[in-house]
Amino acid sequence: MQIKISFRHIDPSDALKLYVEDKLSRLKKYLEEPVEAHVVLRGEKFRRIAEVSLDASGFRLNGTEETDDMYSSIDLLVDNLEAQAARKGKEKISRRRSSGAAKESAGMIEPSGQIQSNEQEPRVIRAEQVHAKPMHLDEAVMQLNLMSSEFMVFTNRSTNKVNVLYKRKDGNLGLIETVG
Repeated sequence: MQIKISFRHIDPSDALKLYVEDKLSRLKKYLEEPVEAHVVLRGEKFRRIAEVSLDASGFRLNGTEETDDMYSSIDLLVDNLEAQAARKGKEKISRRRSSGAAKESAGMIEPSGQIQSNEQEPRVIRAEQVHAKPMHLDEAVMQLNLMSSEFMVFTNRSTNKVNVLYKRKDGNLGLIETVG
């Protein structure tokens, strides 16, 4: 895997280079050689942005992640790319399998004459990015009551961890706290 790393508005460091190379090596199991990756690490005021354009034989993966820490941006970016690579790999396999006898129909005909559809595993229909604003729990409760949404993602100022506050069916509120 050939990796080109560019730094913009931040100091280039060997530690970041090694971290990027180590994380991108996780993608080797999904990709066929040769693989060429171009990574751009940028700093803008309080934001740290990691971008990658990865060319593998057969397809291209692109991603951008932005947080207040460069290492967490890289982690999120590689997780995103890993999901993309796994999804594209599955699509490629299913396209190969669909050629030939399996092209006949999407369902199988039972002896009774009814069509039975093949079950597919659930997939992500829509992805949405949410900014986890720092606030106390009581502020988040007030915000959730003012919003028409069923949940709210925020960074708890007491613990500095991402939390999810949600409305329960019984009318109460639930809280999910991240660990680690």
